[in-house]
Amino acid sequence: MDGEWPEVEKAEKLARGAALKWASGVFYRPDQLESLGHYRFREIQRNSSIQSRIKSTVQSYLEGVSMGLEQLHSARTDVQHVHQTLESVCKELASSADSFQSLQLLQNVAMEHAQLGSVVQALPRLFSVHKLLSKAIDLLQQQHLLEAHVRLTDLESLRDDILSQLHHHNLLSSSHLASVEAYFRGLPELNEALAKHLWHTVARSTRLVSENPALFVSAMRIIEREEGLDNALLLRSQALGFLPPGRPKAWRQKFFQVIQDTIVAAHFRVTPSMVQGQHFPGHLVSLQHNILTELCIVKDLMVQCCPPHYDILSVFSAAYHRALANHLHQLLTWDLDKQEIFTLLHWALHVYPSPEMMAHPSLLPEVDVSALGPLLPTDVVDYLEETYLGKVQASIAEWMQRTLEIEFKEWFSEGEPESDYQGCFQTSLPNIAMKILDENIRAANFISESLQQKVCSMALGQLEALLGSLCEDLVEFGKEHQQEPAASKCYAPYLLATLNNCLALSTSLSTLCEDGASPSEPSQVPPSLNAALEKAQKKACRLLLEEMLTDLQPLLMQLPSRQWLSEPHLMNSICEVVAKHAESFGRAHKPVSTHLVSETAHLVMTQYVRALLQKRMVCRNADERSQMARRMLQDASQFKELFCTLGVMENAQTLKVIADLQELIGLKDPSTLSLEVLGFVKKYPDISDDHVSLLLDLRGDVSKEIRNTVLEVMAQNPQALPENYEPVFSNILVPAPELPLCLGKAKCA
Repeated sequence: MDGEWPEVEKAEKLARGAALKWASGVFYRPDQLESLGHYRFREIQRNSSIQSRIKSTVQSYLEGVSMGLEQLHSARTDVQHVHQTLESVCKELASSADSFQSLQLLQNVAMEHAQLGSVVQALPRLFSVHKLLSKAIDLLQQQHLLEAHVRLTDLESLRDDILSQLHHHNLLSSSHLASVEAYFRGLPELNEALAKHLWHTVARSTRLVSENPALFVSAMRIIEREEGLDNALLLRSQALGFLPPGRPKAWRQKFFQVIQDTIVAAHFRVTPSMVQGQHFPGHLVSLQHNILTELCIVKDLMVQCCPPHYDILSVFSAAYHRALANHLHQLLTWDLDKQEIFTLLHWALHVYPSPEMMAHPSLLPEVDVSALGPLLPTDVVDYLEETYLGKVQASIAEWMQRTLEIEFKEWFSEGEPESDYQGCFQTSLPNIAMKILDENIRAANFISESLQQKVCSMALGQLEALLGSLCEDLVEFGKEHQQEPAASKCYAPYLLATLNNCLALSTSLSTLCEDGASPSEPSQVPPSLNAALEKAQKKACRLLLEEMLTDLQPLLMQLPSRQWLSEPHLMNSICEVVAKHAESFGRAHKPVSTHLVSETAHLVMTQYVRALLQKRMVCRNADERSQMARRMLQDASQFKELFCTLGVMENAQTLKVIADLQELIGLKDPSTLSLEVLGFVKKYPDISDDHVSLLLDLRGDVSKEIRNTVLEVMAQNPQALPENYEPVFSNILVPAPELPLCLGKAKCA
């Protein structure tokens, strides 16, 4: 048994080990041995209980096994009985096979009888086919669409039944199919005629729903019936494998296509000659009115005539959106001018999605223009904006050039330019230029903020180009005036008008930049534009000062001279010339007029000192030096009085250099010249050695040693130019030294 049940032996060893472990733990101490009897009794009862439960369980298992064996024996008996019965049935069927062959003939006869019965029942309908066709055509001509469709449906049902039967019996050959189609040869024409009436009705749907809605409703009912027949026959074909000819008709899909085609044909088939030019805005306004009107008709009337699942208002909205988008792309293939591009962009981006059209209160909330998407894609809008920008730039450049040409011709007119309310000269140039730029910038704002910024940037560039051309014209104006002064009698007034024009342009620039700037980015005038303005102003100022210098030059040629030392009329004449020109400078706006007077003072000082350096006169004695010093002091005082009268502040005058120079001329002791010159150099650090040498020559009493001493002192005490120092002598050119006189050719050689 141990060899047969090793698990039992193992279990017994484990049980003994567990019992020993338990006993050693319980009886570890001697006093616990007294409870040995108690433990023995308890374990005996426990073992008895376990054995009784085991016996009960084994007994129930044995009873179940016995019952299962009895059921298996009963099933085996039943299977043997069935097998014997089936063998007897097979023998009887084999013996009766000859009698079944006679029944097959009866079955064929019955089937043929049933087919003939079907044909007999269908004969009246077959004989009435041509009559039904004729009746259906008459109904169509009388606009009785529903009745005509009933006849068509009956005829198609009869034909399809015949073809289905032939297909079911595998008799649908090409010859049989041709025979059936020949018999029902008028049926396709009837179907086409009905479809033609339907699509003609659908094409007039927006008018019919208000004039004759019954006709449109009949068409919709026919379309829905055909859609139901399509679905039923398609489902049936999956089971039978046969689909009647001409199916599916897909008339619902055709209905939507007819709507799209009708919309295109009614509103969007145009030629360039029909809409371009002055007709372009009217064409878009007409589209806006017609589309809004028809969508309102669809919402108010047609929605009630169509099944809800058609969502006919959304269908029309999407159809108009597609047709309009295609139409706009067609317009883009034409050569549109800038105004047409502007009109197209504004209409597509702002009018179309606005309450004036697709977001009209009459269409809300059913029509959601945001769900339709933009009429023009972003790349197309960008292309149009760039094209528009290029055309506007070309137009502005042309206008600017034309305006500048007129301005240039006006400069040579005999009359002075017009004056403003302050009496200052002006021309129409700044008004025309700023009006052109402002109009285009404001117009671009109707399209988009980004386009406005681009146009503003382009406009500033065109204004900069205009100022560059203006500067070139000023140069040409000055040359022609020098060659023939009589041709430009109003030379100075037009230069003053040009200065006022530049000032007006500069004042208007801030407004122009603000109009073209975005709220998030502050407006700024480009530095290059400010530089162009400043260049044009400087050129006009320089020409004015050169004109004044031309008048002063004959008088300055007399400085210095002994006549100048003794008589004051020369300085009076110089001051009269300066006062006359300064008075004309008053026709320029401040601060330009103030700048001109200030530059005049600087010019007078520069030319006065330059005249002294020409060595036209050298003092012969101390009396002439004193007389020259007094005359220079009187001239400085006279100039000071003149320019104070003209509005130049005393501390801003550069004429103080004349008074300081007279101290060098009037110094009695030549040995102290080095100290005097050093103090002068500290006051005017831009004076050079050549300037000082020429001034010393003017005295006529400076020896070579004193001159060298003075120049050495200057070399030992170089002066740096202070910050914000206004140059004086650096703008005065030193006359070129005279070449030594050649006394003889042989010596010279």
